[in-house]
Amino acid sequence: MGKDRLWTKDFLIVASANFFLFLSFYLLMVTISVFAVDEFGASQSTAGLASSIFIIGVLIARLYAGPSIEKIGRKKLLYIGLILSVITALLYFAVNGIVFLLINRFLHGVAFGLASTATGTIVANLIPDSRRGEGTGYYSMSVTLATAIGPFLGLFLSQHTSFSTIFITTAIFAIFSFVVSFFLKVPKSTLTKEQIQEMKGFKFSNLLEPKAVPISVISAITGFCYASVLSFLTFYAKEIHLVEAASFFFIVYAVFILASRPFTGRWFDLKGANTVMYPSLFLFGIGMLMISQAHHGTILLAAGALIGLGYGTVQSISQAISVKVSPPHRIGLATSTFFIFTDLGIGVGPFLLGFLVPITGFRSMYVMIGIVVFACLFLYYFLHGRKAASAKRMAQAS
Repeated sequence: MGKDRLWTKDFLIVASANFFLFLSFYLLMVTISVFAVDEFGASQSTAGLASSIFIIGVLIARLYAGPSIEKIGRKKLLYIGLILSVITALLYFAVNGIVFLLINRFLHGVAFGLASTATGTIVANLIPDSRRGEGTGYYSMSVTLATAIGPFLGLFLSQHTSFSTIFITTAIFAIFSFVVSFFLKVPKSTLTKEQIQEMKGFKFSNLLEPKAVPISVISAITGFCYASVLSFLTFYAKEIHLVEAASFFFIVYAVFILASRPFTGRWFDLKGANTVMYPSLFLFGIGMLMISQAHHGTILLAAGALIGLGYGTVQSISQAISVKVSPPHRIGLATSTFFIFTDLGIGVGPFLLGFLVPITGFRSMYVMIGIVVFACLFLYYFLHGRKAASAKRMAQAS
């Protein structure tokens, strides 16, 4: 008996659209704070806000998109988000002050939140349940590649070209994501009267999927930790004179995720989440501690490899868990819930850590981040790990 089909045309299209969407996000994530400082003389905390306010827009959009996506329509919501992404990408050329920049970053975040919630929901319905971990893992490679190529491209462009070139590149990516989405066929979802009634009214369960919250908490904390790399690696590398090595950090990060992806998703499907999550969190913690002690480019790049194996796997498996534990008709809400927590962690990170760095310095900050990641090993056990182990034992007994 053959496997359920995974690599369909629509799967590839939605992954491509998602890739260029996230590519724009990560390209600006590592450059917009520098833009705020260089062009408008912003402080470190204000520059951090230029990164973080994007995520506030994302969170607000997801809180709306999660409960509304099935009513509006998945593809329609995707179009709305992508059109707004193109408009806000073009508006960067008109920015003439820090206030305008913050407003446009917020609106760009709203666009990103709508579009990425739609792509995540669409692909969750395209992946066969028997290949949930594998399919989510391969789909999340669109994000993984963006987390590597985006920052690398951003750092390269900021060193060798102007900010105008960065904004042109961002606009091209947004336009391409919009164009490829026209070729996407999305099956219509049908809700029963009971399901429609269930999702009416203003209540917690209509804003967030309760069953997806525990694993999403882990995603938020690890996202917060990874934000320290996204937002401050450039400044840290300059301080320790490893700028050249740092420019390859995200490439190494992506290579090791790509190398592990064919195995981690299958292990999740065959052996359960715990088999993958515990070692991944451990490797992530080791990687953060290695960054804190980096005195040579080799150590910094080795840390990138471990963080790729660790954080990259944690995120894809956490997303697969959030969908798997939720009812089928609430997959859109589960996807929204997962990304709300993830974005909250990544978004709050630069702003809060911007206040911490002047007090502790970069090395001590990365030591503390490493300790937080190790604490997630115990938190994961209480939030999901022990329940997953119990369910596996019951399945084996039956």
